[in-house]
Amino acid sequence: MPVLRVVLLWHQHQPFYKNLVTGEYRLPWVRLHALKDYYGMVKLLDEFPDVHQNFNLVPSLITQIRDYVAGTAQDPFLQVAARPARDLSSEERRFALQYLFQANSVNLIGRYPRYRELWERFRSAGDSPERAEKFFQAQDFTDLQVLSQIAWFDEFFLEDREVTELVRKERNYSLEDQLFVIKREREMVSQVLPAHSAAAQKGSIELSTSAFYHPILPLLCDTNVGAVSSPGLPLPQNRFRHPEDARDQILRGLDLHEKVFGIRPQGMWPSEGSVSEEAIAIAHDLGVRWMATDEGILGRSTGLFFARDGQGRLPADLSQRLYTIYRYENGPTSMHLLFRDHTISDLIGFVYSGMPAQEAAQHLIRNIQQAAQPVLDRGQDAVVSIILDGENAWEYYPKSGREFLRRFYQALQTTPGMEAVTISEAIARHRNFGSLSTITPGSWISANFNVWIGAAEDNRAWDYLHHARNFYEETAPQSPEAQRKLAYEELLIAEGSDWNWWYGPEHHSANDRDFDELYRKHLSNVYQALGATPPDVLAQPITGIVARPSFTPQTAYIRPRVAGDMIRYFEWMGSAVYAADHRAGAMHGKQFLLDSVHAGIDETYVYGRLDFKGQIPEMQFEIVVNLEAWAEDEPGPRKKARLDVVVRERRIVEWKATAGGGQESILQSSDRAGDPFVDGGAKLALARNFEFRVPLLWLTAVSVSGGAEGAQLKAAKLIRLRLSLWQNRLPVDALPLEGWIELHLLAEGELMSMY
Repeated sequence: MPVLRVVLLWHQHQPFYKNLVTGEYRLPWVRLHALKDYYGMVKLLDEFPDVHQNFNLVPSLITQIRDYVAGTAQDPFLQVAARPARDLSSEERRFALQYLFQANSVNLIGRYPRYRELWERFRSAGDSPERAEKFFQAQDFTDLQVLSQIAWFDEFFLEDREVTELVRKERNYSLEDQLFVIKREREMVSQVLPAHSAAAQKGSIELSTSAFYHPILPLLCDTNVGAVSSPGLPLPQNRFRHPEDARDQILRGLDLHEKVFGIRPQGMWPSEGSVSEEAIAIAHDLGVRWMATDEGILGRSTGLFFARDGQGRLPADLSQRLYTIYRYENGPTSMHLLFRDHTISDLIGFVYSGMPAQEAAQHLIRNIQQAAQPVLDRGQDAVVSIILDGENAWEYYPKSGREFLRRFYQALQTTPGMEAVTISEAIARHRNFGSLSTITPGSWISANFNVWIGAAEDNRAWDYLHHARNFYEETAPQSPEAQRKLAYEELLIAEGSDWNWWYGPEHHSANDRDFDELYRKHLSNVYQALGATPPDVLAQPITGIVARPSFTPQTAYIRPRVAGDMIRYFEWMGSAVYAADHRAGAMHGKQFLLDSVHAGIDETYVYGRLDFKGQIPEMQFEIVVNLEAWAEDEPGPRKKARLDVVVRERRIVEWKATAGGGQESILQSSDRAGDPFVDGGAKLALARNFEFRVPLLWLTAVSVSGGAEGAQLKAAKLIRLRLSLWQNRLPVDALPLEGWIELHLLAEGELMSMY
């Protein structure tokens, strides 16, 4: 009987944040993710002994974790979190305000009421550390220092009795509490690598590697390969061609894994799934047995296009081509290649966080089964490869996605005919291999390298690297060994993919400036290590001005006509506006369909307007509007309402309004579906955009004017709303992506006086 084998590979990676000259870490993400994701992801498998998985640990991440465990990491973020609040300088207080709120506002900050309270106070000061500082007293800083660390603690660590008691305390933490948290952090981080080693030794997981500092190997071998994947792509002025560096980066990664875990990796996830024939040949020569990349590479290499139907399924003949393992043979080079299912992988990364855990797990299992069924029907084993970031996605899930993962793993373990295996196990058991003799170069993103090369910022970064590399070649032979080694190490760090991830138009984070400065610092250190002054250009930012998601609060009552025609600009003046940022962050692949939201109130109604990015989508979809009324000093919303609007062929064909989390019906569409006017005071319209109004009574039971019942209104201070777009019962875009748009329930004069 044919078997469906599921290959799960979690890629664990962080850039190299340490400045080798000063020894200081520029950003804290290695430590914070080590507290939350790296340990818990592998520890969870103790509960599911028949679920075998693959963890790709990038060597530069391993190196930094070991630095923290040894106590030699100089982390200014940890130092500020550990310093007694009364001893913080003004500069340190502002540093704390700038960085200690950098966490998911819903699932990390929002999980702890006091942390959220402090975050909202910071936001009310315009997210400005300078303006906010005067609103934070010593106790506020102590609570922030403690909770900003606990928020990153793994679910397993939160089960510790002492930690549980600290969480239950909620506020008014002491210096002893603060020092306890810092001490416990180091103990937690020290468990990460041993947990992986133990799981690998008993066969529960397979450990694989990437090149040491996570470079794009094909571009290290030759930047001109960028134009092979994208003909006409602008290239750097200077061609960078150093396959010897690519070889050294791979070899160092293999050696470090063997040193730390006692097992030499059999395979690798090349950084960003980036492959080329030259890079594969180097890996083969170093003993790498398998590599994994994206289905887009298989498509371009074979002339196939893996187009799915409306349900996300491939035709039977394409399923046969994707859900297998390939043997690549080209001259003396041979390699087993696996190609990930891009769609299923992205469901975990971007979609399932917005669904109930059980429903998401069932949907995932069903998708895997349906994807492989055409292969199984032919009597052949199927291999479905699911490969994605193993850290950043979990911030968007409640409690790090553990309920979802448990339900998914339980289904993997108990579903007949399905087995979760390591990649080496899959290769050993597979019989019907595909065959490849050529590979089109590319990465997992669009099967090209355009994220890392081609844009003006990217190309400038490559040119700076080229000049530093040439300077090293010319100068290093005459330099002392210690200086030469330091300069070379800084070069290898600068070759990492992460710097160019943030250059160009595709991605951004709150730390864009930090990444830019750190990249230029690594290059500057090359010159300084060799006794030279760095070029002046390295003192100037590479990155330009970047777009950010923007929010403007409501400043006046609005009373727009609801028509959906986008021509009544002045009627929406004074509304709250949330404008999306269409650049992705640390995770690439987010689908952007929504552009901005306008929202506001008057005495009687809540109004909303959703603008699309481009035209309204042609496919059938559903718009969901969630609204909540909140009172002061209450742990949850006082009342909820929800609009579900079904759109087909760019017309509203069905809608309903519910309260109480969807259990209580308010209104629903009648035989006038599509008419923008709806009974009960509510109104919907869809033309060039989507607009709505709903009575405040749905949420407050009284109007803002209130009359004799105005006292009841004083308890309800805030309306929060969020809009999302769903397709095939899956969320595909939302505004805001994190948190809510907030509308203050104030009389018009009070609202205007606030701003």
